[in-house]
Amino acid sequence: MKNILFTITFLFISFFASGQMVQFYDAETKGPVSFVTVSFGNGLGTHANANGEFLYQQKRYPDIDTLFVSALGYKNLTILTSEIKEAYALKQEIDQLKEVVITTKRDGKYKRREIEPITHSSYHDSWLQTVESEMAVLFTKFDNKPTQITTLLLPINIKEEVAGKVIQVRKFSTLMRVKFYENNNGLPGMEISYGNVIFNVTEQEKKDVYELDVLKNNIFIPENGLFVSIQVLGPTDADGNLVQTKTYNEYETPRGIERIAISFRPLLPLTNQISGQKTLVRRIFFNDRKWQPFDFNYNPNSELLKKGYNNYGMGAKLHVYEE
Repeated sequence: MKNILFTITFLFISFFASGQMVQFYDAETKGPVSFVTVSFGNGLGTHANANGEFLYQQKRYPDIDTLFVSALGYKNLTILTSEIKEAYALKQEIDQLKEVVITTKRDGKYKRREIEPITHSSYHDSWLQTVESEMAVLFTKFDNKPTQITTLLLPINIKEEVAGKVIQVRKFSTLMRVKFYENNNGLPGMEISYGNVIFNVTEQEKKDVYELDVLKNNIFIPENGLFVSIQVLGPTDADGNLVQTKTYNEYETPRGIERIAISFRPLLPLTNQISGQKTLVRRIFFNDRKWQPFDFNYNPNSELLKKGYNNYGMGAKLHVYEE
């Protein structure tokens, strides 16, 4: 009896320490579904890794009783943590796939054009990225001609300067993702799948603009434009693999426990050199994932907005074809 009790106690402690590795896979192909979004229902969440794996630890998430799982092209899934299993099959959602824009490789003459990115290295004029936030910029056809995005030019802030002086260069390794959306009356609409467009950024970057080659993804801008977003997935190990870690800190306040999302490097330098409101943002675990302009309605206390830094200066290299 003592041996049985010891074994049960050991297994119980082991579960709390190591947790349960959960696998998400495609119900038809049986292959893993990469970078699944796992929401906790309290405005916070995280992502599974490239192999569709998510480590659930009750010690790490003591007050989470339900997980809400979502991925492009699949039906949403709700999981009770008290009944969590080792693997879940995600079923394809036909309604999400029926309006995917299909393009063929275009032949013929084209001219190379470029939308120049706008960047700087000022710490206080940059966006602090968290896994709960997503930022999108609208691209339209060049001269109203067939336009292919071949390279995305993504401003990043590695140096973190204050008053023209570098305050520090922290070591980091962050996995990021680019996503694409239809233009729905000036807001990002249905997501368009071009596969998992991901990249890893470290403090070793020598340039303040990250050049992301997307030529093979065959991305043509639709008639009414295309929103391109940037999003943090989380920190990585030395091999660039996503690391399962807590994405928020907890603080005791007079009102109880307050949870603040952890920010990840690199910062995204915002600009005051673009007229109008061209940048949209959302919190992917909160407010029903609604998109809205980065303005005072989104954050009435933003120091960035008070100084006029309300747009992200994403650029692109283009192939512009003759009609």
